[in-house]
Amino acid sequence: MCLFCEIAAGNIPSKKAYEDEQVVAFYDIAPQAPVHILIIPRRHIESAQTLTDGDNELLCHMFAVARKIAAEVGVAENGYRLITNVGRDAGQSVPHLHLHLIGGKTLNWNN
Repeated sequence: MCLFCEIAAGNIPSKKAYEDEQVVAFYDIAPQAPVHILIIPRRHIESAQTLTDGDNELLCHMFAVARKIAAEVGVAENGYRLITNVGRDAGQSVPHLHLHLIGGKTLNWNN
């Protein structure tokens, strides 16, 4: 089982920002900004490259959850960044689809 599957299953503790039957959102252990939350599907999906048409509702739900969390943590009004890395060359360190919700400061392209 991958690291994020273990977190989603509750086998590895995390500081959760949100969870429901489809997704878990938790604070990144090495934040790149004052707000840095990872949003993952409970079901293992390796990356955006392996999404199928059957994942459309899940992907829309992940973005809806991101919007909800952004409002709750106070970054919705000033803005935030959503990032997903696809593959090793792009910096994907855990092979499990995840969105980085990053905000709480003015962001440049290299942060």
